[in-house]
Amino acid sequence: MDEVKELEKLSEKYLGIRNEIAKQIVGQTSVVEDILNAVFSRGHALLVGVPGLAKTLLVSTLSQVMDLSFHRIQFTPDLMPSDITGSEILDRERNYQFVKGPVFANMVLADEINRTPPKTQAALLEAMQERVVTVSGKTYPLPTPFFVLATQNPIEQEGTYPLPEAQLDRFMFEINVDYPSLQEEIDIVKSTTADIVSDLKSVISAEEILQFQHLVRLLPVPDSLYEYVVRLVASTRPDANAGTPEVTNKYLTWGAGPRASQYLIIGAKTHAAFHGKYSPDKEDVRAIASQVLRHRVVRNYKAEAEGVSADDIIKQLL
Repeated sequence: MDEVKELEKLSEKYLGIRNEIAKQIVGQTSVVEDILNAVFSRGHALLVGVPGLAKTLLVSTLSQVMDLSFHRIQFTPDLMPSDITGSEILDRERNYQFVKGPVFANMVLADEINRTPPKTQAALLEAMQERVVTVSGKTYPLPTPFFVLATQNPIEQEGTYPLPEAQLDRFMFEINVDYPSLQEEIDIVKSTTADIVSDLKSVISAEEILQFQHLVRLLPVPDSLYEYVVRLVASTRPDANAGTPEVTNKYLTWGAGPRASQYLIIGAKTHAAFHGKYSPDKEDVRAIASQVLRHRVVRNYKAEAEGVSADDIIKQLL
């Protein structure tokens, strides 16, 4: 009975967070829902969109509403791993002292993550997976909860370093941030060209987020849904078995791994909890399938030549 009350409370908090963010961010409701899903699922998210769509503002607004510490790291070609994790310095007594880097925050925004070399990108890997940082053989735990929200510009590819599959796989979601609608853009221009200051209130605390993350994982899942999810992920792997769909063999060179199945289940649980359900179903899986799978499948030259996107393939598989 306590779990039922807590689930109802989570649904209320979710709506409260969305309403508070709406004071500052016009539209982008699906993007906000996906980011919140990643947060309550203990996952990280990659935001892909052209400049000027308020990606940075959205993340900083979210940290205020959720009462979390927030650091922004601007990724550049000359950024070093120690600029992210921190480094040891000599103090006046000639003792080494560790100075924490910007990764030591509840919410870290990795802005334009593909603009820095792989060595620096890899500095985030341990933090994202293990939630610790190791410097000079010493391990330092990161604050809890901990999330990395990275941004990437899909158009300007000159002078960038594409994220390796190992790092892409660490992101629970790849979220596409699209242009606003005509009315939304009118509202954005009205609000940002006037002297209006939004009074944002904190809706949830870090301790509550940790409690809700635990609660979401307690939601029961029917065996039939586990099978549905595993079959869906297996269908993205070319020539995996005789039953591989034609669209997969035609357009994909590589499919998603077991981590995709894990994220589909936990993401479906969170989606169900947000909408007042006590157990996820296929609709919850379908609501997050593209976000989980689009960066885990590799298209071949035929798909690129014919303009078939990863989302198009995932829709056919669903």
